[in-house]
Amino acid sequence: MLKRFLILLLLFVPVSCKRTAPPTSSQPGPTTTQSPQSQLDHVSGGTAQAPETKYFKGSIGTSLDLQMKLVRSGEQLTGSYFYQRIGTKIDLRGTLDKDGNLTLEEFDPAGKQTGVFKGLWRTDPADGTIAISGNWSKPLNDKNADKKTAISVHEEPIFLSSGSELINKQIKESNKKLMYEISVQYPQLSTSANPNSEKFNQTVSASITKKVAGFKKEMAPHPDDEPRPENSMGSDLNISYDVALAQDDLMSIDFSMSSYYQGAAHPNAFSEAINFDLKNGKQLKLSDLFKPGAKYLATISSYCISDLKKQSKAKDNVLDDSSIQSGAGPTAKNYESWTITKRGLGINFDPYQVGPYAAGPQFVLVPYSALKDLINPEGPIAQFAR
Repeated sequence: MLKRFLILLLLFVPVSCKRTAPPTSSQPGPTTTQSPQSQLDHVSGGTAQAPETKYFKGSIGTSLDLQMKLVRSGEQLTGSYFYQRIGTKIDLRGTLDKDGNLTLEEFDPAGKQTGVFKGLWRTDPADGTIAISGNWSKPLNDKNADKKTAISVHEEPIFLSSGSELINKQIKESNKKLMYEISVQYPQLSTSANPNSEKFNQTVSASITKKVAGFKKEMAPHPDDEPRPENSMGSDLNISYDVALAQDDLMSIDFSMSSYYQGAAHPNAFSEAINFDLKNGKQLKLSDLFKPGAKYLATISSYCISDLKKQSKAKDNVLDDSSIQSGAGPTAKNYESWTITKRGLGINFDPYQVGPYAAGPQFVLVPYSALKDLINPEGPIAQFAR
């Protein structure tokens, strides 16, 4: 009996060793030369890195709403991309070599190759985020393969596990009679083990649908309205978003909103953020981040005023000091649009708030080091302030 056991043990050991070795690919790829300075290589000891998922946002040609998901396993890349305004996913497969040279082939639902991306994968030494730049073209066998379109995408701070993903939802309406158009994008969390994900989804969708309903109410005809001239510019509502942070316990979404009403001098643009605590299932207020009684507005205001003046000076003084002092003063109304990032609090200042409309919106990132004595050690941003 012992002899049979030893024979079985000897048979088992080689199989176990084989299963723990890094998988090989059937597709040819670049040589895996080690480079200690590059995150593209395998970790020390010869063990392959676990697959990692990266999310990107950027542009291809004049289309500014491209979103891409890539899963990297060694030198192999798989994933998809889509345009926010369209929503149809396009599959991607490709390789990434030790020098950051990237090749991605795209395929339609039938499996036919429809294009190829070639570019560079670069890591920002300041924060470790990835940026991809290069060109898109038709496949080599296409007569237009020599025509190239520039592509540039940057990594989004999305760090979700348990199979959960941020998916893009949209609302598109066009009313020729009332002469308006609506184009709205907003995020929703897909299937998640966290029941508070649905609370986040409801909070976001309720906010968006309320704004759409308000715009349509404004567009409803009134008996005393004058007839609208033919071929005149109609009204529109546009809402897009950026992910400031998405992780299992915390969501921070920055919405950009623009509305134009027929006859107005220019569109009305403003920002709004939704910061959501997925651990406790609630939307966050700015005060939730700090110790009870902390004078956080004074500290944030002081930093923002100083930073805005520096920014203005670098741009030929596009902002006047009185507008900065008023629009960035230590009042709650001035700090209603803010986001959470891993590096600090992002503060949005809408057009007109700290300068003329022509100066556009302004942004200040307040580092956590400037707030460390005020941050609630049990609060949602304490994890970034250590």
